[in-house]
Amino acid sequence: MAPSGQTPTPTPTKKPNQKKPGASKLSRKAMLAINFGSVAAGLLAWALFSATGLVGLPGPGEVVLRAGELMADGTLGEDTVASLSRVLSGFLLGSLLAIPVGFIMGWYGVGRAIIEPYVQFFRTIPPLALLPLVMVTMGIGETPKIFVIFLAAFLSCVISTYQGVVSVDKTLINAARVLGANSFVIFRRVVVPASSPFILVGMRIGLGAGWATVVAAELLAAPNGLGMRMQQAQQFYDMPTIFVNVIAIGILGLVMDRLLLMVEAHLTRWQERR
Repeated sequence: MAPSGQTPTPTPTKKPNQKKPGASKLSRKAMLAINFGSVAAGLLAWALFSATGLVGLPGPGEVVLRAGELMADGTLGEDTVASLSRVLSGFLLGSLLAIPVGFIMGWYGVGRAIIEPYVQFFRTIPPLALLPLVMVTMGIGETPKIFVIFLAAFLSCVISTYQGVVSVDKTLINAARVLGANSFVIFRRVVVPASSPFILVGMRIGLGAGWATVVAAELLAAPNGLGMRMQQAQQFYDMPTIFVNVIAIGILGLVMDRLLLMVEAHLTRWQERR
């Protein structure tokens, strides 16, 4: 009982334990440990599966030895540089053109009406389906290979950029107008930052499409490259060489994807992340 004339002090009640936001997020060290553990488990499963001899797959040891041979004679380095230069050329050209085109489609109704039919038409056609036509019109040099990679990267990135622009919160645009910002300032300070995550996702998708396209293009006609080397090895049933080139493509794609993730993390520091 509280003394007369005094308000009783409420007894504090225990609040149920609540998880703090991000409490389930793994630390960087834990994530790396899980990554290495997953890779090690995959290699072990590969070794055990190849040891059964049911499918005739080479084991990790055979692939490592073959990789050493291809690196020693310079074949792997030459093919890697050739494929990487093709992918980078087509990917960068496609992305650099897709970003302004996507902004025009999303910001200007007239631009969308003019460009969207072409984008949607070519988006339904696999770039590889155009490769025979491109090779007939452009020859069998580097130009047709880079062009189909450019087309694959462009179509992936332009749609993502357009979607990013039209998905910008209208409240942000209206608030900027109330504060006196003109259209150029709104576009530069609101639309571009808000759509940057969409753009980078589109670039990552375009990068994957570029690697898939370059391998198929090299299978048809190329003097060098990882895809050409796989086709050559397939003719002689050289499974270790095929595995070496497949792994090389996977590693290159993974490294490039991680670099894009680093760029995304730097450009979208304002965005809340899990």
